[in-house]
Amino acid sequence: MQVSVTPQSPLTTPADALVVGLVEGARALSGDIAAVDNALGPPAGAPAGGAISHLLTLGDFSGKLNEIAVLYTYGALPAPRVILVGLGKAGDVDPDRIRQASGTAVRKARDLGCRRVATGPLGLGAQGVDAPASAQATVEGALLGTYQFREFKTGASNSGAGDKAVDELVVLAPDVADVDALAAGARAGECIAEGANAARSLINQPANVITPDALADFACQMAGRVGIKCTVLAEREIAEHKMGGLQAVSQGSARPPRFVILEHTAIGASTSERPLVLIGKGVTFDSGGLSLKEPAGMENMKADMSGAAAVIGAMQAIAALGVPSPVIGLVPMVENMPGGQAYRPGDIVTMMSGLNVEIISTDAEGRLILADALHFSKRYEPRGIVDLATLTGACVVALGEGVAAGLFANSDAWAGKVLAAADASGERLWRMPLYAEYGDKIKSEVADLKNTGGRTGGVGASAYFLKRFVDGEGACPWAHIDMAGMMFSAETKGCQPKGAVGYGVRTLVALARQ
Repeated sequence: MQVSVTPQSPLTTPADALVVGLVEGARALSGDIAAVDNALGPPAGAPAGGAISHLLTLGDFSGKLNEIAVLYTYGALPAPRVILVGLGKAGDVDPDRIRQASGTAVRKARDLGCRRVATGPLGLGAQGVDAPASAQATVEGALLGTYQFREFKTGASNSGAGDKAVDELVVLAPDVADVDALAAGARAGECIAEGANAARSLINQPANVITPDALADFACQMAGRVGIKCTVLAEREIAEHKMGGLQAVSQGSARPPRFVILEHTAIGASTSERPLVLIGKGVTFDSGGLSLKEPAGMENMKADMSGAAAVIGAMQAIAALGVPSPVIGLVPMVENMPGGQAYRPGDIVTMMSGLNVEIISTDAEGRLILADALHFSKRYEPRGIVDLATLTGACVVALGEGVAAGLFANSDAWAGKVLAAADASGERLWRMPLYAEYGDKIKSEVADLKNTGGRTGGVGASAYFLKRFVDGEGACPWAHIDMAGMMFSAETKGCQPKGAVGYGVRTLVALARQ
C-alpha cells in the first residue's frame, strides 16, 4: 500500500472511498467533517442538515468504537463513498483506538473493492493526540487491518477477499502547516506496520517452509534491504561457542540450528553507547521432543518462533526508522523433534554459561536456547535486555488467550520502561512477580538447576530459570516477556485480522525509540 500525505481537501480529493471518524454521541460537526456533511446535503425529503447529520439524528450510527456505516455520495464528492467509523467516547480516544478504527474502516473499503482510500488524520485534536501520533496510528491501523496471508491459496480458493487490496492511502492534512508533522508520523506508522506484518507472515508460514535455516536466510535478506549487519552462526560456530542449550534441543531434528545476530548501528551515535539487546525464541516447530505434546492443536506449534519473528520484524522497523541508538537482535533458531538423537528427560546439559541443567521435560526447550542467548548478550554490555518467547502454557492460563502477555524483570525502572512502551503501542503487557521461591522449584539434586519446576508456579519458575543466566558478572536491566497467549487471534477485530498477531514488534520499536 502506497502512503502519502497531502493538504488537499476531502471535497476535492479523488478516491474510491473517504474515511470519516466520529466520536460517540457526536452531534455538532465541525471542520472537514462538517464540510463533507454539507456537501452531501440532506437525503430526499429529509429535514435540513447533511446525510451524516441525518444518520446521527436517526440513531443509526452512534460512533461506538469500530462501528461502521457507508454513505454514497452520488456525485456530490469526488469519492463515491463515505465510510463513517466510530472512535468511541471522546475522552477515551487515544492512538490505540485510532489504530483500531482505521483498521476497521480501511478493511471495509478493501472489501468493497476500493483501491484508493482518502482519510483525515483520525482523532487529531483529542487529548494527547498530536499530528504525528494521529498520522502514525491512522497509517499503522490501515496497514495492519488490511493484512492478508494467502500465499498458499491457488485458483478458485484464492477468489473473493484475496482479489481485493487497497493500493493507495492518502492522508489529508487539515492545514498545510501540518503536512511535515503528519508525514513524519505516517512514515513511522508505515515502517512499524510493515515490520509487524513481516512478523505475521513468518508466523503464518508452515514449519516445512520456515525451518531454522530458512528463518536465518529471511533475517539476512531483510538486513540487506534495510542496511543492518547480519551474522549467522551455523552448527560449527554454535559448538565453538559451547551453546549447549541450542545443541541439545536441536539434536532430534534433521534440520540444524542457527543463531542469528542482527546489528543496527545508529549513524552519528557514539561508539561507546551501550546497545539495547532484543532476544527472540525461534523454535520453528515444537513437537515437545520426547516429552511429546498432545496431538490436538500441535499444528499451531509452527508459531513457537513468534518471539523470533517479533525481533526480526522490530529490527526491520528500527533500521527503516533510523532509530538513533544502537540495537542488537539475537535469535536462536531450532526445531524440537523426537528423533533418534533427541535429548532425553534425565540428561544433563552444560550451557554456554557453564551451568549444568538437568532436563526434566524436553518440552521446556525454549528457556534452554534463550539462556544461551542471554549469556551471549553479555559481550555487548547492553543498557538493557528484553527477551520474548512463547514460553509457557501457564502464562496463557494466568492471563488468558489473546488478552495479554506476562512481563518479568529484575529492575523496577526497566520494567516501567517496557510497560510504557507496550502501553504506547497498544500491546497489552502485565507485570508478574519474580519471587525467590520460584528458584526453589528449579533446584536439582544432580545439577546446578533443572529446566522445569512442574505445573504449579510454572510461569514464574520459567522466568526465574532465565534470570539465573542474567545474574552475576555482566548483569544489566533485563525483562522477559512470556507471550504464549498472543500467537494467534481467533477473530478479525480492529487492526487485527484473524491469524498471526505479530505481537511484540510495536512494543520493541517503541522501546528502542524511547
